[in-house]
Amino acid sequence: MKVNTAEYRGMSADQLVLTLNDIEKHLFQLRFQSATDRLETPSEICKARRNIARIKTIQRQRELATQAKGATNV
Repeated sequence: MKVNTAEYRGMSADQLVLTLNDIEKHLFQLRFQSATDRLETPSEICKARRNIARIKTIQRQRELATQAKGATNV
């Protein structure tokens, strides 16, 4: 699942939440496979963690942008 940051930025807030939940579930599965020695590509864990961080960063940037808009309107 190769998604770049620009594609995440193009998603709506609801889509980001759903994608974040899917990636977190996938990360859990990867960790479970790692614990049972069935993980074929250990780099998938790192990729999933990076994607989670990217999505959370975009969510936080949007949150700060809405706060800044609200502060300028008051």
